[in-house]
Amino acid sequence: MEQLIEPEVNLFNDTLPSLEEIKAFADYVHSGERNMINFAQKVEEKMSDSASQSSGALGIGLHILGRNEEAIEKLQKAKDSMHKYIFLAYAQRKLRQFDEAVESFLKSLNFGADALMVSLQKAETYRCAKNYEAAADQLKSCVNFENVSAEYHYQLGRLDEEQGLYKQAIGNYKKAIELSPNHQKALFHLAFRYDLSGEEDDAIACYRQIASNSPTYVSALMNLAVLYEDREQFEKAAQCVYTVLDTHPNHQRAILFKKDIESSKTMFYDEEKEMKKTRKNQILETPISDFELSVRSRNCLKKMKIRTLGDLLNISEAELLSYKNFGETSLKEVKAILESKNLHLGMALEEKSFMQPEMDNMSSISEQDQGLLNKPIDDLQLSVRARKCLQKLSLKSIGELTSKTEAELLGCKNFGVTSLNEIKKSLSDLELSLRSLD
Repeated sequence: MEQLIEPEVNLFNDTLPSLEEIKAFADYVHSGERNMINFAQKVEEKMSDSASQSSGALGIGLHILGRNEEAIEKLQKAKDSMHKYIFLAYAQRKLRQFDEAVESFLKSLNFGADALMVSLQKAETYRCAKNYEAAADQLKSCVNFENVSAEYHYQLGRLDEEQGLYKQAIGNYKKAIELSPNHQKALFHLAFRYDLSGEEDDAIACYRQIASNSPTYVSALMNLAVLYEDREQFEKAAQCVYTVLDTHPNHQRAILFKKDIESSKTMFYDEEKEMKKTRKNQILETPISDFELSVRSRNCLKKMKIRTLGDLLNISEAELLSYKNFGETSLKEVKAILESKNLHLGMALEEKSFMQPEMDNMSSISEQDQGLLNKPIDDLQLSVRARKCLQKLSLKSIGELTSKTEAELLGCKNFGVTSLNEIKKSLSDLELSLRSLD
């Protein structure tokens, strides 16, 4: 992955750079935290300059830094130009001021903005506003650019995907890449669709192509790391995460993911633990008839339909003693057998008693809340990785998920802190949480 070189662009010259040059410069600024800090300092130095000719450059700079409210304030004071209205529209769209953004894009046409670019940006704005009909109508006006413009097919694909037309979306993303092989956004969304469809080899190929051309595409690197980790290719996953941390050392998701990967490297199948679990099950299934008991004890247990050691764990001393002809002598015989296996009467009942408060709470849940708990986990819109882990645990409803503790989830292979935090956030948004043992 090549290091991104700083473009020879000065945003604060008397003449503004071209839109393409500004885009390249913005990519450079976003390629690392240090670049962002340096550029932010330069913008702050220029903030005291209230001259009209600097307002446009400052507005663009503030938009690049994600300070869109300030960007709008500066751009509105700037001299009318194509740059002013295009970047004003970008900032307004980021703040979900969709009508204002469309109006600003239209005004940019009066100052020489490219008509196709404006139409496609308007379509994107309508799509962001969930006005799919208006977005489709806007794209129909660009139909002459079918099989010509990569951006046209990318925007078509995004609209298809928003409406659940995934096959059509994939077709448009492929066409965009055919027309422009390094169209990063088309590659990313194609990779994401492949990932969700289970076509992991194709997803990896797309993400790798993005990474080879843009070491700054953090989302692509993080998604690629997830796929590598799922395949237990931990070194490759780590390389993706380290690449992100090299330029974004405070990226929280990457920091958590790094811990997950390091934990995954040390995970192993505890054969001894599994063998112990199997042996325990075998012990519980051992028939009472295998033990030397008095005739009286054996007959009593048979009449009580207690046939295995496991059955004895579901009955208390008091219940045994209350049965006709079952006395203290028989009780001592049974307890001696269980003690030899490190078991005792009523053990299973104690575990059920521990869980009873939770069941009592469940019974007091309102019908509305119960309906929420019965909803499928898919409604949480979790990442691919988190959903795969929950599938391994055979969890289908939100209620089943809330019955699990953090420890139970983290016990699933490849389920790390990143996925746990994502699930906790999704449940918190619904005013729910995982089960606590406190």
